[in-house]
Amino acid sequence: MSAWLESLQFVYAPQVVNGLSLGVAVILMALGLTIIFGLLDVINMAHGEFYALGAYLGTSLLLTGLSFWIVLVLVPLVMLPVGYATERLLIQRVFHHKDRHILTLLLTFGMAIVLEDVFKLIYGPNPLKPESPIQGATELLGMMFPTYRLFLMAVGLVIVAGVWWVVYRTRLGAIVRAAAYDRHMSASLGVPVLRVYAGTFAFGVALAGLAGVLLAPVYSVFPTMGKDFILMAFSVVIVGGLGSIKGAIVAGLLLTQVQALSSLYISPVWSDPLVFGIMVLVLMFRPQGLFGRLGHG
Repeated sequence: MSAWLESLQFVYAPQVVNGLSLGVAVILMALGLTIIFGLLDVINMAHGEFYALGAYLGTSLLLTGLSFWIVLVLVPLVMLPVGYATERLLIQRVFHHKDRHILTLLLTFGMAIVLEDVFKLIYGPNPLKPESPIQGATELLGMMFPTYRLFLMAVGLVIVAGVWWVVYRTRLGAIVRAAAYDRHMSASLGVPVLRVYAGTFAFGVALAGLAGVLLAPVYSVFPTMGKDFILMAFSVVIVGGLGSIKGAIVAGLLLTQVQALSSLYISPVWSDPLVFGIMVLVLMFRPQGLFGRLGHG
C-alpha cells in the first residue's frame, strides 16, 4: 500500500502536473485555432508561426529591459492589429472565392513558410531562452513543482474561463456565434459581419501571441517552434471538434495527459504517434469530433 502511495506521489503526480502545464499551453493555442475555424471556416496553417511571432516579440522586448509583466500585456495588444490586417488584407481577398477552403489553406501555409524564414533571417537558427520571471519551486501536496509552471496553469485557466465567458455569456459573444451560424442572416439584421470576422481572427492571433510569451521561458524560442507545437494543437482541435471551444479544452487536457502518462511505460518517441493514433480513431468513428462547433452546439 505504501509503495503504491509513493509511486502515486513521486511518479504519477509529477507527470500529471507536467501534462496539465502542457495541456493549458496547448489549449491556449487550440482556442485561437478553433475560434477562427468556427467563425470563418478557415484552417489557419500560420497559427503556429503567430505563436512564434509572439514569443520572438516578447523576447525582443525583454532584451530592451521591459518587465515580463508589461510584455505579457503588450504583446497580445501588438498582435491584435497584425491579425486584423492579415484577415482584411489577405484572407478576405480569397474568402468569397468558390475554392476558398483550398485557397485559404494554401495562403496561410505560404504565410507560415515566409514567417519561419523571416525568423531565421532576423534571429538566426539557434534557440533563445528568456529567463523565467518566477524562479524557484513550490511545495504542493508534499511534492515540489516549478513555481512558474504552476503560475502558467493558473493564468491559462483564467484565460480559458475568460474566453468561454466572453463567447457564451456576453452580447459580443452572441454576435460572434450568430455570425458563425448564419452570416447572411446576421448581416441582414445589422451585424457588421466583416468586422466581426476580422476582429475574431485578430483575437485568435492575439491568443497565439500570448501563448508564445507565456511558454517562451519553458520551451525556448526558435524558428520552427510554431511548426512543432501546431501539430499537437491541430490534433486537439480535430479530436475536440473543429470550431468547438469546449472540445478544445476537453481534448487538450485528455491528449496531453495521455502523452504524459504513456511516457512512463513506452519510449517518449512513441508518445506523439499514440496521440495521432487517437486522432485517427476519432476521425474514423466520430468525424465531427467529440463536440459540436461554434454556433452549432
